Amino acid sequence: MKLLQPGHLILTKGVALCTGGPVSNTGLSLHLLGVPVHLIARIGDDPFGWIVRKLVEQYGVQLAQGLRVEKYSSTSYSIILSAPEVDRIFLHSPGANDEFGMEDIDESWLSQASLFHFGYPPVMKRMVQNRGEELTKIFREVKSFGLTTSLDMALPDPQSEGGKVDWREILGRLLPYVDIFSPSFEELLFMLHRQEWEEFYRTSSSENILRIATPERMSLLGEELVTLGAKIVLLKMGDQGVYLKTSSNWSPKDFGKVQPVPFDEWQNREIRGACFQVNVMGTTGAGDATIAGFLAAFLRGFSPVDAMNAALAVGASNVEAEDALSGIRGWSETLSRIQAGWQRRDLLYPLSGWMALQDGIWEKINQEKN
Repeated sequence: MKLLQPGHLILTKGVALCTGGPVSNTGLSLHLLGVPVHLIARIGDDPFGWIVRKLVEQYGVQLAQGLRVEKYSSTSYSIILSAPEVDRIFLHSPGANDEFGMEDIDESWLSQASLFHFGYPPVMKRMVQNRGEELTKIFREVKSFGLTTSLDMALPDPQSEGGKVDWREILGRLLPYVDIFSPSFEELLFMLHRQEWEEFYRTSSSENILRIATPERMSLLGEELVTLGAKIVLLKMGDQGVYLKTSSNWSPKDFGKVQPVPFDEWQNREIRGACFQVNVMGTTGAGDATIAGFLAAFLRGFSPVDAMNAALAVGASNVEAEDALSGIRGWSETLSRIQAGWQRRDLLYPLSGWMALQDGIWEKINQEKN
């Protein structure tokens, strides 16, 4: 039986009204992890906009200072249907996000910051127009202030403007200005190998696209991204954990204010990390939380392995609650859970030719490196 059918009544347990998206999910998760943040976004002068401001102010009045009100725009919203035993279904209205641009980013904020994180450009109209011109401009300008840059993506509606552009071309222009790139496996397959993505959904009886995320495919995708210019790639893989690929073609001066520590440990690495075992209550914001854990560790000078563990731990904490933020713990408690011997989930595919670095973490044996 299909989840949604015309004329059918489906009983639900209730609704959770909360903020979402990378500004809220990643930004407020970083705040809860003890990282000072400044949130930048457009909202409308409408009831949703008023609610967004109030919800953000609950975490700190100062956190709402960067929310720019557009009088004649509507606030972006998403309706997320999170049914048992199936992935989430999103109904999304971009609203004021469609007009976001460089003018929304105050240079005084950039001069005080060390890292800039941006998310979901595929569902922001202005970011994909003119071959991603405004998106590339933002990252080029931010880089000119000496900041370390981080980029997250989203899976667009294939029939929308963001679903029809040439993402390989956009990423080729954009990624040289991106230090940390953190898409999901499905987003990346959609953008770089659209025919494969379409073929999977046309022919597969399974809706879990991670079934084709073999270790060999991950390595090829990681290599594509560093060739396009990304320095650090953190690929989100749902219940299959995360995949890390780093370039060897960069130096500390290229990276911005937040330097990888120690630098040599961050070059030419290919690492897989398995998820921690939890009782999953909801997956809303899990990818954003995973990024927040990784960035929080990176900002604190953690090694690649420790940063991946932090990413996985914050992502696991997120899914222990139905909303995007209630499951996030403080930094010390998060690290304590890892150190206490937190059990891991099994991977779908065995990692032949990979070396175990610790429980749940493997590195691909690189003959050239060794």
